Amino acid sequence: MIRIFPAHGIAAVALVAFALAGCTRAPAEALGTLEYDRITLPAPAAERIVDIAVREGERVEAGARVLTLEHTRGDAQLAAAQADVARQREALDELRNGARAETVAQARANLSAAQAQARDARAYFERLRPLGGQQLVSQADVDRARAAMGNADGQVAAAQAALDELRNGARPEQVAQAQAALGAAEAQLAAQSYSTERLDVVAPRAGRVDSLPYRLGDEAPIGAPLAVMLVGDQPYARVHVPEPLRAGIEVGDAATVLVGANGERRYSGRVRMIRAEPAFTPYYALTGKDAARLSYLAEVQLDDAAALPAGLPLRVQFDVVR
Repeated sequence: MIRIFPAHGIAAVALVAFALAGCTRAPAEALGTLEYDRITLPAPAAERIVDIAVREGERVEAGARVLTLEHTRGDAQLAAAQADVARQREALDELRNGARAETVAQARANLSAAQAQARDARAYFERLRPLGGQQLVSQADVDRARAAMGNADGQVAAAQAALDELRNGARPEQVAQAQAALGAAEAQLAAQSYSTERLDVVAPRAGRVDSLPYRLGDEAPIGAPLAVMLVGDQPYARVHVPEPLRAGIEVGDAATVLVGANGERRYSGRVRMIRAEPAFTPYYALTGKDAARLSYLAEVQLDDAAALPAGLPLRVQFDVVR
């Protein structure tokens, strides 16, 4: 049996259905793109690129060589640092070992010669002094003989001190200074060795090579990005949250990520970051309805989406809006 409703009854049913549909709240959405963490491999020196071992889009493991810079200058500086370390080490060993036997023997011989000259000068003075008292020689000759004797005694004292210095060896302070100089040279060698090793640019983490801004033969300035890598086990959604939704979203909230222009791929995720400062227009420049144009950068970590490439468009539906 077919029941026919009055016209006003059909209108009432339609009105109720429309009201119920209006009570169903559409999920809060934000638009963005799929991203991975990006790391930059800067140029350690202004050297020419002599080899590129990877291509853009290629996946590499941690420690894999990405490209190589010219080593000529770095190798020369490393060799100079190694030579300086060797020189400082030999200087320290020389102080610790003391004087050679031949050097000590030479100092002893110099002392003997000075003692012989001193004895001769003293004997000459002793012979001349009585003659001066008898006025057989002038007093000036006696004074010169006395001065020569004193000078000879001084030469003996100097030769004796030189011999004692060789026998006693280097002072502890000299050894300490030589040790400090060697330590400084070794530190400089370590720094130069590290700088030379960095001329072989390697991947610090496993990931995918996203960009190689420079080509073979280029000479990038120090600090310029030689390569940009995408790293991380899972991608994340980078979206701009409209101002009306900002107050209801917190770090840790669950979200649904629809990847693709039509949202054909669906993934679950959680908010891992949301900025406190708005993007684009500063908040103090907007009032009233214009404030709704503000957007806040947020990141939503995806689960089980490691195979997706970066740059895909997406929509994020936030499950909880307070």
